[in-house]
Amino acid sequence: MRAADRATLATMMRNDQPDAGAPYASLVLAALDHDASPLLLISTLADHTRNLAADPRASLLFDGTAGRDEPLTGPRVSVQGRAQRTDDPRHRARFLARHPGAAMYAGFKDFAFYRLEATRAHLVAGFGRIHWIAPGDLLLDVRGSAPLAESEASIIEHMNADHADAVQLYASRLLGRGGRGWLMTGIDPEGADLRLGGMVARLPFERPVHDAESARAELVRLVKHARQAV
Repeated sequence: MRAADRATLATMMRNDQPDAGAPYASLVLAALDHDASPLLLISTLADHTRNLAADPRASLLFDGTAGRDEPLTGPRVSVQGRAQRTDDPRHRARFLARHPGAAMYAGFKDFAFYRLEATRAHLVAGFGRIHWIAPGDLLLDVRGSAPLAESEASIIEHMNADHADAVQLYASRLLGRGGRGWLMTGIDPEGADLRLGGMVARLPFERPVHDAESARAELVRLVKHARQAV
């Protein structure tokens, strides 16, 4: 989920439509909160948003099968829950850092941010590897991680402005990604999000971080590891 920047949103058609109650699927951009709750920016004029206004129940499919010769051997997870509108500035900041192009319309009156309150998830990790997951096992316990959330913007700014070479090493040496000019767009207890144009990458941490100090220690460790990598 953290590695994906988009998802398929499934809602139920509202009662004023001829196919009321029928499933309706659409493509949406997605970001994740620090606890891994999905965040969306959608137009109130769109059918999926109007469906959610009538019935907030929704499902998001995160597809991790891209590039595989046999897609059904790859992982994907469907997250069920209720989509609730959010005005939390931190949700807005995380989403727009993940999707900078969305800033041009995020302020329009007909757009709003939503957070999916997960009730359970269905993971297919490959043939025969299928599990229903309770929200307590899907979401990350972020109690004690408020200092990291408060420092996130300054950490990202510092890394991109003063340690661009380190971010580039994360992408090229640790993640095997091509191209130059990778930027850090987010950091949470489990890892960091990177972006170059339309490409995204996920940098996992060896251990959870909870504040600026522990984040710095892990980022320093990773850049040392990257410099030693062939």
